[in-house]
Amino acid sequence: MGLPVLILGESGSGKTYSLKNFEPDEISIFSVEKSRLPFQKKLPVMPHATYEAINKVLGGELTKKSYAIDDSQYLLVNQLFDGLYESNQFDLYKKIAYNFRNLVHDINFKLPDDVVVYFLHHLEKNNDGTMKAKTIGKMLDEKLTVEGCFDIVLYTKNEMGNHSFVTQSDGFMTAKSPEGMFKKEIPNDLKAVDVAIRNYYGLTKAKNETKK
Repeated sequence: MGLPVLILGESGSGKTYSLKNFEPDEISIFSVEKSRLPFQKKLPVMPHATYEAINKVLGGELTKKSYAIDDSQYLLVNQLFDGLYESNQFDLYKKIAYNFRNLVHDINFKLPDDVVVYFLHHLEKNNDGTMKAKTIGKMLDEKLTVEGCFDIVLYTKNEMGNHSFVTQSDGFMTAKSPEGMFKKEIPNDLKAVDVAIRNYYGLTKAKNETKK
């Protein structure tokens, strides 16, 4: 079973920037809406990635142990806008939920144990101040609950320019992580998160040691 990890935060809160400390042979990035990274280090990026492109890579011969989908909520948004003029809007919303659920499901059940896929995803705030993964339609919220498909959900935090990850819920957010894996707040460094995850579960390092 692969390991999907959900990183939630507002635009500009450091989700993509947290990838900076990975090396090019450690991670590949599926960039759904953008094609540039917010730093100068050259990491492998597939621009304008779609479900089809992502599934083709993850369903083929894997060359990396770590992947990131940036920003994954645009998979939902793009399918919505592409189908705005479809006659059956109810079916469109079903397809949106179905495709996203299947992507997470296939990572959970079809990938090797040592493959980690990071979903960099926007959050939304409810009227009562609680926060959750941003979705489209009611099916993902009411029938699935996106965060329930992930063992690890981290929230980006930005206070006066100091970026970090929150790893446990404070009652208003859906952050969670296994006991003892992280402190409650950790630096905004997804490479360090990747190392901690692999050490905790005894997984292969991010660098594919079979590649020379």
